[in-house]
Amino acid sequence: MASGRLVIGEVPGVAVGDTFEDRRALAAAGVHRPLQAGICGTADGGAESVVLSGGYPDDYDEGDTIFYTGAGGQDAAGRHVRDQVLSRTNAALVTSLRLGLPVRVIRGGRHGGPHAPSTGYRYDGLYRVADYWPEPGRDGPLVWRFRLERLVPEVVAGRVGETPELFDVAGDATPERRLALVSRVIRDTAVTRQVKVLHRYRCQVCGLAVETPAGPYAEAAHIRPLGRPHDGPDVLENVLCLCPNHHVAFDRWAFALADDLRLIGLDGRLRTVRAHPVARVHVAYHRALYDAGRSNADVRYDQRG
Repeated sequence: MASGRLVIGEVPGVAVGDTFEDRRALAAAGVHRPLQAGICGTADGGAESVVLSGGYPDDYDEGDTIFYTGAGGQDAAGRHVRDQVLSRTNAALVTSLRLGLPVRVIRGGRHGGPHAPSTGYRYDGLYRVADYWPEPGRDGPLVWRFRLERLVPEVVAGRVGETPELFDVAGDATPERRLALVSRVIRDTAVTRQVKVLHRYRCQVCGLAVETPAGPYAEAAHIRPLGRPHDGPDVLENVLCLCPNHHVAFDRWAFALADDLRLIGLDGRLRTVRAHPVARVHVAYHRALYDAGRSNADVRYDQRG
């Protein structure tokens, strides 16, 4: 990555839809600073920007949603010959997810498809990193996939800083409120409510029920994630009742379940009740991603995050 402090969010003087002749023009404008790398960022500070330029056949672009392939694993001819590792700029995208930082998306003419420009490069606005997981790529070795979702322009202001902690945090005593419409999977369903009731809002990992003035609180975690590309079902057998901490840990591959529901990565066993069966097929799906991710994550980053 080019040297210099991180610029997270919009770049002053650059508007969505602006086009650039080549990578040098992108770098000169500060939209995407590396002349070759597809991801600009650091594991500690997050990702500034990504470029879609046709370099990875596993990329899939739906416009408002992008399934983006992480960096690494290619030989000099562009063939994917090694497993990708969750470190450096790949870890930067995970940091953006953890800290809720927006990422600039640039599409190149070589990317192809209906959402790409005919030539050169085009700045297409801010996206959020919504999810990440490992999976076998088209060429065989594992790749890290990131689901990027377009942010409505009104919800994010440009921010500049060396690290997330150094952003201007003066705030706004009278923030303007604007209506923004987004598309998302509706997760608060009768099924998820039933799981919480069956477990009396107690976490199936630690047994904790978060007590609030309005009553106990728990979260429903889908074992096989909803939405593309996992397409997990919203059924009782695919949902766990977890506290907020263990929900995040489960979704971010910090632990998994064995077929006998022992915890992998933590001590103990999943707490169960007779009326709530857990489908082993969904457990196996989640565990396969956990195993692949742990074997291809950088240990030093793993300990930080």
